[in-house]
Formats: sequence, C-alpha cells, structure tokens
Amino acid sequence: MASATVRGIAFTSPIRGMFLGLVLTVVCLSAGAQQNTTPKIIAVRASRMLDVNNGSIVRDAVILIQDDKITSVGPSLKIPAGAEVVDLGDATVLPGLIDCHTHLMARMSDDDPQGYGLSLLTKSQAFRALEGAADARITLRAGFTAVRDVESEGSGYADVALRDAINQGLVEGPRMEVATRGIAAVGRYFPFDISPDLTDFPTGAQMISGPEEARRVAREQIGHGANLLKVYADWSVPTLTIEEIKPIVEEAHKAKIKVAAHADSPDGIRNALTAGVDSIEHGHQADRASFELMKQKNAFWVPTIGYYFYAVDTAKTPQPHKYMQETLERTRQNISTARELGVKIANGFDPSSAEAHGKNSHEIIAMTKLGMSPIEAVRAATTNAAELMGWQAKVGSIEPGKYADIIAVSGDPIADIGELEHVKFVMKGGAVVKNEFSTY
Repeated sequence: MASATVRGIAFTSPIRGMFLGLVLTVVCLSAGAQQNTTPKIIAVRASRMLDVNNGSIVRDAVILIQDDKITSVGPSLKIPAGAEVVDLGDATVLPGLIDCHTHLMARMSDDDPQGYGLSLLTKSQAFRALEGAADARITLRAGFTAVRDVESEGSGYADVALRDAINQGLVEGPRMEVATRGIAAVGRYFPFDISPDLTDFPTGAQMISGPEEARRVAREQIGHGANLLKVYADWSVPTLTIEEIKPIVEEAHKAKIKVAAHADSPDGIRNALTAGVDSIEHGHQADRASFELMKQKNAFWVPTIGYYFYAVDTAKTPQPHKYMQETLERTRQNISTARELGVKIANGFDPSSAEAHGKNSHEIIAMTKLGMSPIEAVRAATTNAAELMGWQAKVGSIEPGKYADIIAVSGDPIADIGELEHVKFVMKGGAVVKNEFSTY
C-alpha cells in the first residue's frame, strides 16, 4: 500500500487522500472568506453640506467613507447596499475645524497673577499630561478634529506623549502637531518674580542665550518628537535676536517642520520674519509694514483675538479691559490690512485655562466681528489652517482621499456663524465621537 509522509508522519493512500482533501477544503474556505470580505462603508447623509472651497451649500449631501477616508461626496449619491448610514436629517455638515494655536497642557488661573508659577510648582508632568487629555477630549467634542499645540507651558514633552496616546487610540482627542517646550530668551518668559535663590525652578519654555544654544535646543526638541518649533521673538520688547532665531529655523526646515513665532511688536515681527519663521502668532501691535513683510515672506498670521473679544464683550465695566479694547481696535484695522494685502490668516484661540478649553469657536466668531466674512473665518479654521500645518492633503475640506473628519450643526454657519458654538455631531477618521441628532 502506497504511503506519504507529512512532517514525519506516514499516511497510507486512503488516509492520505482524506488528509489532503481536508487541507484543500480549509484553504478554499479561507480563500472564499477573504474574497467575500468587503471593507465597511459608512454613508453620512444630511440636508446640507458646506463646501469650504467655493463657499457654497450642497443640498442633500451624501459622504461615502471607507476605513478612515472619504471615498466620494456629492448631492444625492447612491448609497451602496450594506453601508452603515449615519442620517443627520436637517443638519449642515462641514469639515472638522482646526485650531492652530492651542496649549492643551495649560490650565492656569486667570485670576491669580502667580497662577502660572503655582501650576509649575504644584503639578507633576504626569498630572499635566492627564489635564491635557481632558482638554483634548473637550476640544475634539467642540468640533476641532485637529490642533497645532504651540508649546507645552512647562510640562516638558508631555504634549508628545498626549499626541502619541491619541494616535494609538488610548485617549480621545484631535489630531495634533506639537511644539514641545518652546524657545525663549533667558528671563523673558513665565514664570516671573520667582526668587533668584530658586535656581532650578521650572520654566514655561526652554530658555536660551546665543545662537549655539538656540541650535542645540532646536535639535533636542526635534529629537524628542516636535512636529514644529515655537520661538518667543518678543515679550513687551524684542527678545531673541535674528541671529538666535535663524539657527532654529535652519534646524526646523532641515527636518521639514515649521517654526511659529510669538511676536506682538513690529520689531519682534520683523526679526522673526527676517530669520525665516513660517507664522506670526498674535501680532497684536503689528503695523502695515509688518503685514507687507508677512506677504513678502509668505508667512501666516494667527491673530489669537477671541479671548480678548469675549473678555471685553462680557465685561461689566470696560475700564479693566482698556488694553484689550485697544488691541481689538488695532486688530480690526489689521484684519482689513491683511485682507487687502492677501496675507493668509489661520485660526487659533490660545486657550490657557480650564474654562477656555472647548470654547475654541470663539476665535472664529470674533474674527467675523472684526471684519472677516463668515466663509473667510471658516476657511481660517479649515483650508488655511490645514495649509499652515502642512496637512492640506489630509484634512481641511470634505473631499475624496482626505480623512473623514466631519462635524455638523443644526443651521447654516454662513448665515449664522454662532452655529459653530453648538456643534452637535463630530466624526474623526470615520468614527463617530459625538452625535446629538436623534435620527441616528
């Protein structure tokens, strides 16, 4: 009787035939199962969709999603059989919003002038990271599916850990670019008025003096996971010099990442732009020459004016907020100048307290109060913001190939920009994070 050997076991002909038949059956069933497995398709359906590229409303919108990306979008698209349908009814969908100036690790007291130093003194970096996770969740649920976190405010590299934890699905939050520690001139950033005897008291940014120190800390921060670098070009007066900022820019651009500059004054703005930074954060005292240089250098402006606007708007008496009111008036003129010159504006709210996180849409609304049209303000928080982050191929609009980062509101945000304060539906990468529409 003929026999065969499989892994050292001898089989006679009848047994061999039964064994091989069983193997073939298993292989065929496995192949058939693979052929019959089709990727999950999700269809988001709503009465309206805001096309941020052309500013128009698409009626009876259908967005088809496979895995975490958008595959097709348009009016009354045919929904494939077996697709999971997310029916938002009489809602308006638009791209997930983007905040280009957050500090998710910052929960400082607005009322205590020593609140910053107290936070550094009493909170461990582990606790700061947990605070950041809470702020990330609040921010995402407010409709902001991506953020550029521009410095960890004394919590070291906790922002890198938070970004990575979000990416791994360990905690809930927006997509993040992180600037880690920030870079400032010695003695020119928080906390102030600390006893000189406390030589090792933690600082809000990494302090430097001189070009070589600047280059070293830039390399260090990039090595520890920074997606961008943040410099403080001024603090009441110009601080870092052009010669100090240049090596930071050089190291960042070699690593294919960008540099954001805190710069309020015309001199600070000029120094930062001359050194080659990619964005000016704040610019509250900028003049026309500042914006002409921004345009020449193709740099972005991130105004961060929402906090000032709401502080003044809700103040019982205007006197404590005189500086803020003056800043708002300058910003109104500067927005007009920036629009005239074609300077790109990106949205950034700059939250730093527990109360401010999740209120990021205040910035978008404030920009419309100060001269931008609603669609311009929405673009500042979508297409422009995505471009500043270098993510324009990934996020910022509802188009095939981009992440399915989608939000929805009840009304039309172009007719009433205040709708963005009441985001009722949030999807990130095809996963529903929040849904207050009862039809789903």
